[in-house]
Amino acid sequence: MTRLSSYFLPTVKEPPADAEALSHRLLVRAGMIRQLASGLWTFLPAGWRVHRKVEQIVREEMDAIGGQEMLMPVMHPADLWRATGRYDIDELFKLQDRRGADFVLAMTHEESVTWHVAREVRSYRDLPQILYHFQIKERDEPRPRAGLLRTREFIMKDSYTFDRDPEGLDRGYDLHVKAYDRMCDRCGLEWYRVEADVGMMGGTGAHEYMAPCPAGENEVALSEAGYAANMEIASAEPQPVDGLLEPLDEPEPVDTPGAATIDAVAALLGLPAGALLKAMPVIAEGRGPLLVVLRGDHRLNEFKLRNHLRTAVRPAHDEEIRDEFGTVAGFIGPVGARVDVLADEAVRGLHGLVAGANEPDRHLRGIEPGRDFDPEWADVRSVEEGDRCPNGAVIRIEPAIEVGNIFKLGTRYSEPLGATYLDERGEEQLIWMGSYGFGPARAMAAAVEQYADEHGISWPRAIAPFDAELVGLGKPGEEGHEVAERLYGELRESELEVLYDDRESSAGEKFADAELVGCPLRLTVGKRTVESGEVEAQVRRGRETQTLPLDRAAEAVAELWRELP
Repeated sequence: MTRLSSYFLPTVKEPPADAEALSHRLLVRAGMIRQLASGLWTFLPAGWRVHRKVEQIVREEMDAIGGQEMLMPVMHPADLWRATGRYDIDELFKLQDRRGADFVLAMTHEESVTWHVAREVRSYRDLPQILYHFQIKERDEPRPRAGLLRTREFIMKDSYTFDRDPEGLDRGYDLHVKAYDRMCDRCGLEWYRVEADVGMMGGTGAHEYMAPCPAGENEVALSEAGYAANMEIASAEPQPVDGLLEPLDEPEPVDTPGAATIDAVAALLGLPAGALLKAMPVIAEGRGPLLVVLRGDHRLNEFKLRNHLRTAVRPAHDEEIRDEFGTVAGFIGPVGARVDVLADEAVRGLHGLVAGANEPDRHLRGIEPGRDFDPEWADVRSVEEGDRCPNGAVIRIEPAIEVGNIFKLGTRYSEPLGATYLDERGEEQLIWMGSYGFGPARAMAAAVEQYADEHGISWPRAIAPFDAELVGLGKPGEEGHEVAERLYGELRESELEVLYDDRESSAGEKFADAELVGCPLRLTVGKRTVESGEVEAQVRRGRETQTLPLDRAAEAVAELWRELP
């Protein structure tokens, strides 16, 4: 029974004081979720209904591509994570049992599923396989925020493909692309599939499913030509620099007293920031000091730099700048540098540039890369609005929520964990793997962010906690009350999921709560509607109101509901 008089739906007027994201504010106000501790959230009954509906959509699409549902533990032996080199991840929860044995609380389940497959799969005849589960994940997030968007505990659907070779992995990956496309469509989301960085997962390729909205913690580079990439890996043709100095035969020194920043030097010399070189001293793990050079109007992309160098990178300390680079901060430049220089591709072919002279209060002008310094070249800058994608279209940048990700892992986990099979010739081969995650809670939050209005949530029909909310305005013993009770029974027989507000509250309070909770359709029965032989129906998205005949109301409501987005 879903009568509000006995249903646990504790709506509140005021959002949490620390709520920044719209989904955080509204999901709390609508009685869907409550915070237990920082980054730890409880799903109350209505919120859990939404979560389960998203789960069911995901489950149906996974089953449709041959996925087999299972369940693995949250707690794993630490040795599995040591074997794959992931035990030292800072966000990984680590613990010991009473005997002193080391365990971890899983962030993902690559290690455990690979361990099982390594013991069960023997022959090429056992492959391919698609295994998946819905399970709690734990992440020691340093800064939980935005309600369900950055938490320390969450439920994720993760699936894994196991294949004989790269071609098989590609087929399993493509199956997941199609399934994920359908999942996002069926959840009613606006979304992009974007190229992504493999990150801590490792492997050879990845895509993310991004739902655009202002609260998104990721940024996506997009163009009208179909280009879509996470800003961590996006590449584009830079906008040209206007106002470069005329070429010089060789660099000339220029005094720049106290001008230790790009803006200060540009203002002093009357040049655009793009005419300057930004020289960034860094220390690359296992490689040592390195000077990274970009256009002055560009930003270093640490993900690209790390991926290019294939190692961790950090800014150099002041004493390292002095001892290793032989200069001082604010006046560093690539000409005559004592260390290797890596230049961003956007600098290639430019002339008349200005950079630090490696001595205090002095810069050099007229610099030409390739003539005055010979760098290693790489794309290590962040794409900017107005750049052009590989197809020539203008780039725009939008914030987005990541609701899913897919990775080609290759043999990243099968090799250290010994997951092999015997091929047709009886020779042992490594299994090729893919990993695929989808977050139901993130899909929930994205739906709230994308469709809510100033009155509350407006759920897509497929994942709404209830198909419709019936608001009864009559009191017990009045005809309006009796009609509402009868209609509630008829709607339940029609197999619609209905929340019935039978509380002895004011009409204003009932309407405000209905709009806050956001069921796709609101039905109102009271004295006025009964006298006119009608039921008032309001479509939540857009708040359009119409009347339906009372004598066939349940049938008319079901027809209207099927037309909703």
